[in-house]
Amino acid sequence: MSINATLIIQLIQFLLFVGFVMKFVAPPIARALDERAEKVAAGLIAADKAKAELSDAFKHVEAQLSGARNDAAQRLADAEHLAQSMIEEAKARASEEAAKIIASAKAEAEQESLKAREALRSQVAVLAVKGAEQILKREVNAGVHAELLNRLQTEL
Repeated sequence: MSINATLIIQLIQFLLFVGFVMKFVAPPIARALDERAEKVAAGLIAADKAKAELSDAFKHVEAQLSGARNDAAQRLADAEHLAQSMIEEAKARASEEAAKIIASAKAEAEQESLKAREALRSQVAVLAVKGAEQILKREVNAGVHAELLNRLQTEL
């Protein structure tokens, strides 16, 4: 292999090209690659941070949901208790009202019974007088015999 001038010129051209690339082309490419690496690293850090925030947010939401569920369960239990006490109170009032109505009805029935007895006694007294008139074939004076009729009425 012989070294001739063409090879030397090509070698010089290659070294000049490598020098030019190292001086003018490589630094902007290296800067762009470094900037890109920094952006990717920052993006990964931001993604990790967002992931941690999302996890915290999920935990916070789950805690709030759990609290809301507990609160709803407590309110439901309170409402059931209130409804039960209202039912018991209504039953008690209904029982009291029923007892009052029954007592009133008994008192009214007793009064009606007394009125009916009084009416029956007076009718019996009138019938007794009429019967006595028929038997005696003369009129019995109710005014004269009022005491006798009252005694007869009370006995009946």
